[in-house]
Amino acid sequence: MRLQSLLALAAASALMLPLGAHAGKLPPEYQSTCVAQAQQQNPKMAKTTAEEHCGCAGKVLEKEFSDAEIKDLDSADGIDANTMKRAQEKVRAACAPKK
Repeated sequence: MRLQSLLALAAASALMLPLGAHAGKLPPEYQSTCVAQAQQQNPKMAKTTAEEHCGCAGKVLEKEFSDAEIKDLDSADGIDANTMKRAQEKVRAACAPKK
């Protein structure tokens, strides 16, 4: 009986590895930088709206992108176009304003 429990635990852990390995971590200043950029690009946007959108986008990025991909999106030396396009599509799909 113990062997079966151990095997079940090992199988469940193995299935969870790809999920844990894929998730990334945003830089600490992400939220404030995102809100400032959103308001700069759209001066009529309310701060609360920008905060909600940036919070949603942050959750999507952490869930869908690795640390390396998040770092690339935040780099000053050029951003991979495919990563940026994928990020925009994922955020747009998950965080579109409700009508």
